[in-house]
Amino acid sequence: MPLKPDASIWGALLSACRACGETKIAERVSQHIMELELDDPGYYVLASNVFAALGKWDQVKSIRKSIVARGLKKEPGRSWIEMGNKVFAFGSAEKFSEHYQEIRNFLDELAALMSKEGYAANVQYALHDIEEDEKRDWLCGHSERLAIAFGLLKTDPGTPLQVMKNLRVCRDCHTWTKFTSKLMKREILVRDANRFHLFRDGSCSCGDYW
Repeated sequence: MPLKPDASIWGALLSACRACGETKIAERVSQHIMELELDDPGYYVLASNVFAALGKWDQVKSIRKSIVARGLKKEPGRSWIEMGNKVFAFGSAEKFSEHYQEIRNFLDELAALMSKEGYAANVQYALHDIEEDEKRDWLCGHSERLAIAFGLLKTDPGTPLQVMKNLRVCRDCHTWTKFTSKLMKREILVRDANRFHLFRDGSCSCGDYW
């Protein structure tokens, strides 16, 4: 390149590596990002997620310690859905909502239907050093799934759903929402930190690249 790459360039390359499965290059790029000593926690989180997907938990712990040491804070995942002129908010793995148990019961029923259609949770995106069953359970607690499930429970069949999320939707949740749109015969619009995703009949407007 005719110029020295900055954080945005490294970050764009790292995102592209993750999308295409280029793990070796992604690992090298993550090292470069760590050396920049940035004040934006988003880049550290992106690098941490790469190492987590590779199962390199020592590096993950090291990055998380760096975030704390620099006084940075990772923004927790939150999603919102509007129904009947009211906005309902959900946090990832949040168990304090009065609707939580109803939602989780519904998600379990939906998971059974999805497995028959060929869906299998990609635990690579449960970015924690825990057992496989716990990883699947963690993915079920992602905020957009809670919001979508709540919308399915509380609206009439066929009603389109609109959800907003403050972070990028993970690839497993993206796949899960495609299956959900087909099984439940719903149109689901999700606005995440990157773009709009319109899920309809098992496919997404982004073409599985975002």
